[in-house]
Amino acid sequence: MPQDAGVNGVDISRLPLAYEQRFIPEQANFNDSEQVKKLYDDLLGRSLADADEMEAFLQHRSELEAAVRQHRAVLYIRMTCQTDDAERAAAYRRFIERIQPLLDDYVHRLNTIYLDARRRIGDGDAYYAVYDRHIEADAAIFREKNIPLQTQEAVLSQDYQTVTGGLTATFEGQEVTLSQLGAYLYETERDRRETAWRVMAECYQQVSDKLDALFDQMLNLRGRIARNAGFADYRDYKFCQYHRFDYTPDDCKTFHDAVQDELVPLQRRMWQRRAEEMGLSSLRPWDLMTDPKGRPPLKPFERPEHFIPAIRTVFERLDADLGRQFAQMQELGLLDLLSRKGKAPGGYQCTLDEFRKPFIFMNAAGSDDDVRVLLHEGGHAFHSLACAALPLTDYRHAPMEFCEVASMSMERLAGTRLDAIYTADQLRRRRRHVAEMTVRLLLSVAANDAFQHWLYETPDHTPQQRREKWIELQDRFGQNALDWSGLEQWRATMWQRILHFFQAPFYYIEYGIAQLAALGLWRRALNDFDAALRDYKAALSLGGSRPLPELFAAAGLSFDFSRDAVRQAAELLSAEWQEAD
Repeated sequence: MPQDAGVNGVDISRLPLAYEQRFIPEQANFNDSEQVKKLYDDLLGRSLADADEMEAFLQHRSELEAAVRQHRAVLYIRMTCQTDDAERAAAYRRFIERIQPLLDDYVHRLNTIYLDARRRIGDGDAYYAVYDRHIEADAAIFREKNIPLQTQEAVLSQDYQTVTGGLTATFEGQEVTLSQLGAYLYETERDRRETAWRVMAECYQQVSDKLDALFDQMLNLRGRIARNAGFADYRDYKFCQYHRFDYTPDDCKTFHDAVQDELVPLQRRMWQRRAEEMGLSSLRPWDLMTDPKGRPPLKPFERPEHFIPAIRTVFERLDADLGRQFAQMQELGLLDLLSRKGKAPGGYQCTLDEFRKPFIFMNAAGSDDDVRVLLHEGGHAFHSLACAALPLTDYRHAPMEFCEVASMSMERLAGTRLDAIYTADQLRRRRRHVAEMTVRLLLSVAANDAFQHWLYETPDHTPQQRREKWIELQDRFGQNALDWSGLEQWRATMWQRILHFFQAPFYYIEYGIAQLAALGLWRRALNDFDAALRDYKAALSLGGSRPLPELFAAAGLSFDFSRDAVRQAAELLSAEWQEAD
């Protein structure tokens, strides 16, 4: 267990272990490189002569990896919960610089002896087919000389969190976080929205050069990592590292084209109606979140302490088991939801692998988007809990494309129980907003994924070319329907707000694939809600133990992000938008 496990004032070391440990000493310290080496050397020295020895090896390896992943997760959680705490930042960095390189080397050595033994013993249990395919891919791209480069990349990723997590602004005489500032974009008073948008943009602009320099360093490191591993570019390397066996970069580009053709016209119609209702000749970027009919913004809670109980009721009304699970997370202190100074931006769910419990991090500031984010991260958390009994740590982590199906489907399914928070009139308003934001999300996914393809297909680009390409792609996917006059400098650097570009490169197409699947599950729910929810939960319980198309099939879905799938999504969203208030 972590030696210093405090998370936002809660000591998670008090959580009970879900399963008996058979290999890890009770007081193992994963900050101590000698203890780490001893545990991994023990595994490396095992005899793997038959299936029984192989099974014991896998069980003990899984137990060790769960403990190590949890230790790193706790350090990361602590750091993001308070990025201005030097001690937390230093603890995470020490692990990245001293322990993670050891782990990378040991993991490859374990992969090598495992694959050798598997070839000697035979294929064995088909249950391990997915695991074996992942191990083979990981072994194929490993290069020892990439370990220090990947360490540098991880340190730079932490630097991004530190820079952006420390941003605050003065608005109407008060110091606020940028998440809190974003809540003002829902206000009815246009001048107030504009001021909030400009203050936020200027705040990011002050660190723009620093973030450009940081990204240039990352770009260089990533190119070297890919070349060292024998890949033509970092995109192809990352597709292999992400175990993307079921689709290609060309499939992604087909998706980009389909989204442009099917959804840009729909968004234009949405924005034209919005402008007419607001009495405007054109929309500005601060006009997209407010109610177009001038009604007060939806407020999911008046006081911060009301937020968790309200969402808890939503989950309880959706499904008794899910309600109990969320209640347990609250009781165990596994929720850090409210925005505050020094906290990293954004939201995430992180699994504590040793305890087999999820942790949710977000920045609620009092807007309806807080509801969406918590339902989304709640879906991830329920996914983690649904597959917690699977013996392999790797199988308790599904492919990212299906992880996002879990979260985006929960936004839709639990959205049917929001009458615990909103009135009937407010829910009608929200349905229209959700349709508009889903179209906007799919367009953003296409634009952001296309941007990443360009970044690594043309790695010698300059910061200025990067800004020009960003605007070009934003225009391609419909943003030129807004009036950006006088905002060009700010607009060109808005890509820097997307942490995936810095921390999880090429992790974005998953949102598009999953959103199409979530809409497919929603179609099923409209016809038979109970069956859709039942199949959803059953698919989550499989974790990552099946290939990606089989996970989709278990939920009654096709793994499909073709033009036809995009067209069907556009038709559904258009109908919902036209029917809503």
